[in-house]
Amino acid sequence: MVIHVHVVIAGGHGKIALRLERLLSARGDSAIGLVRNPDHLDEVADTGAQAVLCDLEQSDISSVVDTLDRADAVVFAAGAGPGSGAARKESVDRAAAVLLADAAVRAGVRRYLLVSSMGADRADDPGIDPVFAAYLRAKKASEEELRTKDLDWIALRPGSLTDDPGTGLIELAPSVAAGAVPRDDVAAVLLELLDRPTLGGVTAELVGGRTPISTAVAGL
Repeated sequence: MVIHVHVVIAGGHGKIALRLERLLSARGDSAIGLVRNPDHLDEVADTGAQAVLCDLEQSDISSVVDTLDRADAVVFAAGAGPGSGAARKESVDRAAAVLLADAAVRAGVRRYLLVSSMGADRADDPGIDPVFAAYLRAKKASEEELRTKDLDWIALRPGSLTDDPGTGLIELAPSVAAGAVPRDDVAAVLLELLDRPTLGGVTAELVGGRTPISTAVAGL
């Protein structure tokens, strides 16, 4: 089997990450899924990826650097998740993303894909739930810190996520109208972005649309 790329994915047990791991494994790429819960190791391994225990809320930078050995790219797809409070939005959605970025710089891994969120610029809009606002602020702060790093970074901002089957048709641009997007298509977009190593310094919003994924990514 020919190994094309070696990708380390933070939040390796997340719904988007599991899909991306399957896509990478299916075409012969090497993937590592970082998880903090030992109970999730087998499910990540079932995708064909290697599962590695690494709690980014508790780890120091040296141990994270070790997980990036020989990596071509990193993907931050972790999140505090539903039911978590504002404090964990800060410790996971911002601080863990920044820790992974700092580790990538130290390890010499230039490619960094951040799964952010549509609405990251609108945390202070009236009527937003305070915890969701904290999530948006954490995503925005992680994007801002990422821009200061010597990395070829991309911040991908999906709209409302669904478990509907992917269509392969999207809208992808610095700003798009609010909408939904299947997690299948988010993972497929990440795969396409990994295949374009010269693309960097881009923030793009993503929803379902009418444009094939490869065409939409090329348009960036």
